[in-house]
Amino acid sequence: MSVRNKMTRVLMLGAGVIFGYLIYRAMPQTGAALSVEGGELRVMVGAMTGGGLVGFAVAPVISRFGLWFGRYVDARIRKVSTHGVISGAVGMIVGLIIANLLAIPIASIPEFGSYIGIALNVFFGVSGLIVGYHKREEIIPMLAPLPRSGENVHVSAPARDRGIARAYVGKATPKILDTSVIIDGRIADIADSGFIEGTLIVPVFVLEELQHIADSSDVLKRNRGRRGLDILNRMQKGQNVTVQIVDETFDDPEVDSKLIRLGQAMDATILTNDFNLNKVAELHGVEVLNINELANALKPVVLPGEEMTVHVIKDGKESGQGVAYLDDGTMVVVDGGRRYIGDYVDVLVTSVLQTSAGRMIFAKMKSAERVS
Repeated sequence: MSVRNKMTRVLMLGAGVIFGYLIYRAMPQTGAALSVEGGELRVMVGAMTGGGLVGFAVAPVISRFGLWFGRYVDARIRKVSTHGVISGAVGMIVGLIIANLLAIPIASIPEFGSYIGIALNVFFGVSGLIVGYHKREEIIPMLAPLPRSGENVHVSAPARDRGIARAYVGKATPKILDTSVIIDGRIADIADSGFIEGTLIVPVFVLEELQHIADSSDVLKRNRGRRGLDILNRMQKGQNVTVQIVDETFDDPEVDSKLIRLGQAMDATILTNDFNLNKVAELHGVEVLNINELANALKPVVLPGEEMTVHVIKDGKESGQGVAYLDDGTMVVVDGGRRYIGDYVDVLVTSVLQTSAGRMIFAKMKSAERVS
């Protein structure tokens, strides 16, 4: 028998003896029992002995139940975030306040008033705990709203997950990074340039997805995942932005749904290059910054009638067309440029077409002379 089982048996034996004594005090004594010499003592000893035996007998069951319950509570607590604990505690406190306000007039009821008060405290306390936990997305922003312009807050904790520091400096609206924009890598260059202010938030479920991709058996996926982790480390070491790991998670199976709910809870902006996430987040009222849209906006503006020199590298879809590319990747379709493939030529812009995939420039040959 283990030490834990022995301790449980001893405790249950003692509790049974005490419980038997309380039963003896509460039950009415018959005249027959009291008329016998030492009858009252015998009844008391009998009640205490019976209670002790019952406690000793049920000790193994109580021990197994306690062990199961402890493991269950431990497993559940490990999954609860700090925000969930705080909001649950707030809900329980509010529930207990309401219960005690109701219990004040009820306490005057004879005999049952105190029991009803206890029941109200248990009911409202547990109800408040459950409601507070499930409404944590609404409660946490009210308890600790994210700082805005002019406020400076710094919270530091030990570094984790490959050196990414949990630091927070609130100067602007926080920006949540999704998996695709981290793997893309351009966000690190933008952060280094100083064009992004505030905190870049990496949810723990995004970090877990990156680690899952990095551990994939597929070489391409594994390289993409490792690239994403390298990008996060690079940004963490930068001086222009702060990277913060957020433990908050949600029951939604999809990462995109979790990102949207986190954006709503934190009143934050989502940074992505995922077109579908962009549209869905906008439908939910969450602000989105799309890296692809930024890249398109930074491309040089070209107007019809302007002249430029391009390098024709291949033929186009239509007869006689040649295709060139600008330094930023913009496609230039040159009418009559097929014969000059491999050469630099002067062209005249005729029109510009802006599509969701990017910008296309249509041009015609300015002259038949080659530049080089």
